[in-house]
Amino acid sequence: MIRYILRRIVYAIPIAFGVSVVCFSLVYIAPGDPLQTVMPPDATAETIAIVKHAYGFDRPLPMQFLIWLGRVVTGDFGVSIATRRPVFLEVSEALANTALLAMFAVPLAFFTGYVMGAVAGSFAGRWIDRVVTGAAVVGVSLPNYWLGIVLVIVFAVEYMVLPATGMGPSGSTAFNLAQWSNVQFLVLPVITLAMIPIGILARTTRAAVAEVRNQDFVQTLRAKGLSEWAVTRHVLKNAMPQVMAVMGLQFGYLLGGSILVETVFTWPGSGFLLSKAIINRDVPVLQGTILVLSLVFVTTNLVVDLLQSLIDPRIRRA
Repeated sequence: MIRYILRRIVYAIPIAFGVSVVCFSLVYIAPGDPLQTVMPPDATAETIAIVKHAYGFDRPLPMQFLIWLGRVVTGDFGVSIATRRPVFLEVSEALANTALLAMFAVPLAFFTGYVMGAVAGSFAGRWIDRVVTGAAVVGVSLPNYWLGIVLVIVFAVEYMVLPATGMGPSGSTAFNLAQWSNVQFLVLPVITLAMIPIGILARTTRAAVAEVRNQDFVQTLRAKGLSEWAVTRHVLKNAMPQVMAVMGLQFGYLLGGSILVETVFTWPGSGFLLSKAIINRDVPVLQGTILVLSLVFVTTNLVVDLLQSLIDPRIRRA
């Protein structure tokens, strides 16, 4: 098991390096000058040259990448062009706010989606299967930004029972989970963010459970006299590796946040930070945010691989 863990970690290193190359390169492919949002229109050529030199934009791209990568390894993501604050602080604060959303969206999405899929797969072809499958298709098909707008119109505008936007009455700096006046700001974005993963997990779990129930060993278990509940436990255990792979991807999606959802609700998370960086052409923030979110996905996939190998030892021998 230790050799398998070490091998998976070694495999993750070149993936992380490739992610850093892509994150750095994609930002420079986009058109526009990153300094145009902070430089005055009447700035002289000498002033522009000084600012470019200060941010390192006057060096060749390979050199910029090596310098940037060397700083990133030490935890220095540079300074934001728009706010003049360290990018590490900008990204860490935004990621903490997104993690607050994910802390509620992840259990809601995983538990609801898994239960729906397990029930549908256990009664494949029956009316409950059709109901759950239909609900899952609707959940996957609804655009999350549209759902967020509808929820705001219904619960914030029409009935005025929940706030429409923001992160607490005092902002993110004074958010308190022990007070309903703060927690109510979580309700609509959490529901919106969890809707698509619920549908995806329900469909995946349903397919995995239905496939396992059709295998020969299930009939053998019944022939040995096991109760239907015991058979179901074996079915769910054998279907879990497939479900966990999708859970890992959805966990990365929820922890990374959604640009559209956080923008609709003005939630100051990583997605909202990324949208502002795109608008302001803030290259250091763009690079730092994309890199951190990408590494979240890489780390999540690594953890999921290790958990899958614990559940199903056959994966380690593959």
